[in-house]
Amino acid sequence: MSTAVWGALLGAVAGAGLLLVGLRVAVLRRPQLSVRVLPYLRDVPRLDETSVLRPVTSTPTSAAAGIFGPLLRRAADLVERVLGGSTSVRRRLQRAGLDRTVQDFRIEQVVWGLVGFAAAAAVVLLRALGGVGSVGSGAVFCVLGFVCGVFLRDNRLSTQVKNRERQVLVEFPTVAELLALSVAAGESPVSALDRVVRRSNGALSDDLAQVLARIRTGEPVGAAFESLARSTGLPIVARFATGITVAMERGTPLADVLHAQAADVREAGRRLLIETAARKEIAMMAPVVFFVLPVTILFAFYPGVLGLRLTTP
Repeated sequence: MSTAVWGALLGAVAGAGLLLVGLRVAVLRRPQLSVRVLPYLRDVPRLDETSVLRPVTSTPTSAAAGIFGPLLRRAADLVERVLGGSTSVRRRLQRAGLDRTVQDFRIEQVVWGLVGFAAAAAVVLLRALGGVGSVGSGAVFCVLGFVCGVFLRDNRLSTQVKNRERQVLVEFPTVAELLALSVAAGESPVSALDRVVRRSNGALSDDLAQVLARIRTGEPVGAAFESLARSTGLPIVARFATGITVAMERGTPLADVLHAQAADVREAGRRLLIETAARKEIAMMAPVVFFVLPVTILFAFYPGVLGLRLTTP
């Protein structure tokens, strides 16, 4: 076959692929019938008050799991046996607010490892085309790429946990003040919690929504907040949940407790800001000492040195 025929076949395959991708994107962007109709009906829950109408999102990991499911699950089981620590992974997934199981996370680790393996294999192939490297070193480099991908996904989970906990700390004073205002206005703790959950949006609001869901399913209020205190990784939120439980059991004024906790969090945030500014101030001295100061000395003394050389007989 000639080059023109091969070019025509490749162009036809590429065009068919782009057409399929465009059709799939058009189908995904098309709004559902419930999303279009339900906002105009008054006898059903509104769109922003129910999670049933939320569009189901698909990730590349879920698509890969659907195509190569058995192989990925076996590889995920192997990674689980080698690394272990399923309890820690489950707790971190819960603290990061990710609705995934440990096996789903292991599948993601395998996918990240395969991406690292492919990148390492590409580097090895380029080196082999240049006549550099051996087969053994290339295989070791590819294995290291897979391992790095697996551990990078674990590090990414830890980063997600830290980011979510930072969001919770930012939202906590406002949410605590809203709860205190609602309770001081005469509402019960459950009604105040429901009002704050409906009016706010964020990481802490999601945690409080889970607490509210447990209460509505019949779990006692104290037990629901105790479960929040056990699951969270932030001492401030655990102290907040424990304080609400103790206040409800012993009859302590709940509004005063919430105001005091919000003030404590704001004070802790101010202390953290001052400490961060002090560290940044020390870090800012490094470019001044190692870059700005030598350049200043050079500009100050170089003309004099050059003048001495010119006037020297």
